[in-house]
Amino acid sequence: MTPTTTAPGPAPGRGAIRAGDGGRRGRPLLLGVRHHGPGSARAVRAALEAEKPAVVLVEGPAEADALVALAGDPSMRPPVALLAHAVDDPGRAAFWPMAEFSPEWVAIRWALDRGAAVRFVDLPAAHTLAAADPTWDDSEEADGGGGTDADGLRIDPLAELARTAGTTGHNAAEQWWEDVVELRGDGDPTAPFEALAEAMGALREAYGHGGHPRDLVREAYMRLQLRAAHKEFGDEVAVVCGAWHVPALTRKTTVAADRALLKGLPKVKTELTWVPWTHRRLARRSGYGAGIDAPGWYGHLFTAPDRPVERWMTKVARLLRAEDHLVSTAHVIEAVRLAETLAALRGRPHPGLDETTDAVRAVLCEGSDVPLDLVRDRLVVGDVLGEVPAGAPAVPLQRDLSRLQRSLRLKPEAQERELDLDLRKETDGARSRLLHRLRLLGVDWGAPAAGRAGTGTFRETWRLHWEPELHVQVAEAGVWGTTVEAAATAKAESRALAATALADITALAEQCLLAGLADALPVVMRALADRAALDTDVTHLAQALPALARSLRYGDVRGTDTAALAEVAAGLAERICVGLPPACTGLDADAATAMRDRIDEVHQALVLLPDTARPADRWAGVLHRLARRDRVPGVLRGRAARLLLDEGRITEDEAAPLMSRALSPGAPPQDAAAWIEGFAGGASGGGLLLVHDERLLGMIDTWLTSVPPAAFTDVLPLLRRTFSAYEPGVRRTLGELVARGPQSDGPGRATPGGVPGFAAALDRERADAVLPLLHLILGTEVTA
Repeated sequence: MTPTTTAPGPAPGRGAIRAGDGGRRGRPLLLGVRHHGPGSARAVRAALEAEKPAVVLVEGPAEADALVALAGDPSMRPPVALLAHAVDDPGRAAFWPMAEFSPEWVAIRWALDRGAAVRFVDLPAAHTLAAADPTWDDSEEADGGGGTDADGLRIDPLAELARTAGTTGHNAAEQWWEDVVELRGDGDPTAPFEALAEAMGALREAYGHGGHPRDLVREAYMRLQLRAAHKEFGDEVAVVCGAWHVPALTRKTTVAADRALLKGLPKVKTELTWVPWTHRRLARRSGYGAGIDAPGWYGHLFTAPDRPVERWMTKVARLLRAEDHLVSTAHVIEAVRLAETLAALRGRPHPGLDETTDAVRAVLCEGSDVPLDLVRDRLVVGDVLGEVPAGAPAVPLQRDLSRLQRSLRLKPEAQERELDLDLRKETDGARSRLLHRLRLLGVDWGAPAAGRAGTGTFRETWRLHWEPELHVQVAEAGVWGTTVEAAATAKAESRALAATALADITALAEQCLLAGLADALPVVMRALADRAALDTDVTHLAQALPALARSLRYGDVRGTDTAALAEVAAGLAERICVGLPPACTGLDADAATAMRDRIDEVHQALVLLPDTARPADRWAGVLHRLARRDRVPGVLRGRAARLLLDEGRITEDEAAPLMSRALSPGAPPQDAAAWIEGFAGGASGGGLLLVHDERLLGMIDTWLTSVPPAAFTDVLPLLRRTFSAYEPGVRRTLGELVARGPQSDGPGRATPGGVPGFAAALDRERADAVLPLLHLILGTEVTA
């Protein structure tokens, strides 16, 4: 078994051969397996039970011998993986996954249960991780096969054997393997061993190392370990390894020759431990996976005592019923019959995954792929997450994280789930701080999600999903400290000192507040004050202010002192008010659009600032200057006018002249269209404004009909972008109003019945009726 940082190719099957006797029934016993193959696992268990060796040698990193005893711990539950990482570079790591149906796991558990010795005999991880590529391009070898032919083309040993056997089809290799091994009856489970070992020997003779020269080094180490075991235990030795290696282990070589291949290998200090694994990771063909398509199906084949198809259909029916699909006992019976019929028509000894899937789709899912995708996700692959004993070796940071997970009742789960937190509760507040600290450390267990609570409330929603790679991320983060809080604090201080962008430091300050890192805040705040004093770019200041405003407004939720932040935020706001008007002149279209976004962010941020730090009147004066300055791009003038109108700083009667001026015949059509985009852009709710104020809509309609044909094609993209962002109902209402035409009793004044469904003025009594419900939602008191 090899590190599976890349996906393994098809497995070569199994092989059993006696070393040193050309295939005669001698000793030691070599059991060539397919990694993660339930048929191989059953055969290995039967062979070991029959032979009862004194020692079992397993393909895996040699340093893992010290961890073997943990596999017998009652709290160890596969799938699990051996994790090796370089001490000085934890990111350089490799995994060796094992599932309940993996032959290596079965061999280890058999030996522990029977009192036999267990040793790992593959090349030490110290050499594997020291290589330039820790996987050594073993993507095909990991299941014991794969390589290149004489022309340099990669071969698939299983496909070669399937072709020789006459099996054809797009998935011939897997089908052949299932028929020969996985779906065998109750006969001798070890019967295929010697035949497949002989077949692997023929393939190795034809293709050599199969395009993987590192195999020669690994196999030399295995031979040395096999000789040592034979010297210690005599003939009572069994070896469980990928069948691709069996011919190499039976080849006659000298000790000196094998040691020569190992001489001068690079080496790095490593640490190993057991970590939980998942079926979903076993099914991945890239990253830290194992490359098997159906771990859930394989696990079922391995554990089902009898009638695997009937038991599988029962599992499928139970799942579909839980998801409110109508599945009866008759459906299950018919699905089993159909699977068996398909197997007979296709010449297979028993129904395989293809036949059962086709039967499930046709009968239980009534031809729909939607419930079938659910079956594939939950059962064929599955969400099984393994467990390892608390006493397994781990870096101090991992131990602290495990302690926090237990105390906060945050159990890692393979299936993604949402977690709603009420920050007013002590436990939920601690959970929130832990998740924020892990994000700061780069351990992406949880990600903030849009929940039922809006911005700035006492609630948070997280989406949690534990991945095996997170153990590597925790190991990497361990360089910052031995506890989650200490490590997050150290990393935050380091990032503050290294940051060059003001927005990065303000975002870091917000992270520190959310994570409750009080010890890091002084360093972050000093860096923030220094950077803010030196940065004169208004765009940078505008990007930095929102994070500070959020931290100030909602820091009291977590009981954090934000006085220093308030002082910095007030200074930034003042400098923005001074520098924004000149920064908005002479901008091209792209720069103007970007500046509009910055103005929106600043406007929203200022609303969140406390009264002592909010320059409300000064900001309104800035917007007034932007709205009336001709050198400012139209999109910015329009947005400034809209913000003033929304804040009540100008009335609709005052907004109309601004629009009339922007849409006057003397204004360039492109600039007028940009003004409309800024004023009535979909994100700002401009559509509803036009629905309610037919006068403004009439101005736009009048201007649009007066645009010269030559200029219309230039302004059309801007207008389409503006109006396409409206809700469908708003667009429909606007279309009806335009089609009906203006109705007024004076210049630009709508009649009482001018807008269908709306009165001429606000009905305050009806508007106030919603206040009790709003107070109930917000948890505030109703005032007289």
